[in-house]
Amino acid sequence: MAETRRNKNRCSFCGRSEDEVGLLITGMNGFICDSCVTQAYSIVQEALETRKSAKTLTLEELPKPVDIKRFLDQYVIGQDDAKRYLAVSVYNHYKRLLQKESGDDVEIEKSNIIMVGSTGTGKTLLARTIAKMLNVPFTIVDATVLTEAGYVGEDIESILTRLLQVADYNVAEAERGIVFIDEIDKIARKGDNPSITRDVSGEGVQQGLLKLLEGSIVNVPPQGGRKHPEQKMIPVNTKNILFICGGAFDGIEKKIAQRLNTHVVGYNAVRSTASIDRKNLMQYIAPQDLKAFGLIPEIIGRLPILTYLNPLDRTALRAILTEPKNSIIRQYLKLFEMDGVKLTFEDAVFEYIVDKAIEYKLGARGLRSIVETIMMDVMYEIPSGNEKSYSVTLDYAKHQMEKANVARLQNA
Repeated sequence: MAETRRNKNRCSFCGRSEDEVGLLITGMNGFICDSCVTQAYSIVQEALETRKSAKTLTLEELPKPVDIKRFLDQYVIGQDDAKRYLAVSVYNHYKRLLQKESGDDVEIEKSNIIMVGSTGTGKTLLARTIAKMLNVPFTIVDATVLTEAGYVGEDIESILTRLLQVADYNVAEAERGIVFIDEIDKIARKGDNPSITRDVSGEGVQQGLLKLLEGSIVNVPPQGGRKHPEQKMIPVNTKNILFICGGAFDGIEKKIAQRLNTHVVGYNAVRSTASIDRKNLMQYIAPQDLKAFGLIPEIIGRLPILTYLNPLDRTALRAILTEPKNSIIRQYLKLFEMDGVKLTFEDAVFEYIVDKAIEYKLGARGLRSIVETIMMDVMYEIPSGNEKSYSVTLDYAKHQMEKANVARLQNA
């Protein structure tokens, strides 16, 4: 019996016999079990990922600003100014990382960027799209959940927790990443003057963001949420992390209008103000408008690049509906194609959808909700039927919108 046990084939790595493992693979001079194969695979994958993350781009391999903008053009309609600012900021961020390795005496400072634009103009879409072509960790966080330490909500350091998670807790990789802080306008203080009472989710958060934006070593809770004394912290240096902020800044047009009209004296001044495009005041935005809205001067100084997004006109909304690679209509065509159904739309339907989006004033976001309302019944019925094609007509689209509006009125 003992002789039989000795003669059994064993894994050359862990030493277990063929009776103790699920599968024993035979080689020329040894054996390996299924458990050791799985473990070896994970070790190889980890080694390859480490080698890949350690590899840095050379200056010649960097995506140039023109190339970055060309990539953004495939997914985002219009907003050329914002795309250029974003492309240059990201390109310079790459160059800062390379310059750090060159050991030059001239130290390039990072240029954090703030994008201002009304809802539905594409701020978050620009950030998500540019993340597709980057080889640095990239994350999008929401400023609305942040509060001062000790209050209900999330600590400011939780921003970096998300970046660490994206970088698989590789601190060196996270320290060269990019963070997009959305809804930055929601942490504006209540007025232009400093608060008398505690503003824990506004001015207090802005004060806490200062050290992150400028660059310092921050102790980050690995699981996010609140910090407590017994929790193990991960030190992260934010010196080389690029911060991109975005916000709607609803009502800032009034601040811009007030500033533009402050120096209107005499005939020449009146004539110069006549050239101002009052339908798009956002293009005249300046740092002092952000201060008047409620951002503190210190945080404005740490966001030196200020750009704006144009409001979407009819032509832009029509293009957004069908032209980008991941346009709304193409998404629905793909959904129906997966069910073996060829979906088509009358051109008049697109015009009707754009009319409704302009009426609701929801920007590009409104397009999706309108199309969803029109297509809901069709998407419910088509998968169970035998139809191989379906055409959405203008009459059907109008009927669906009217039916939905009546249903909401009845529920109200």
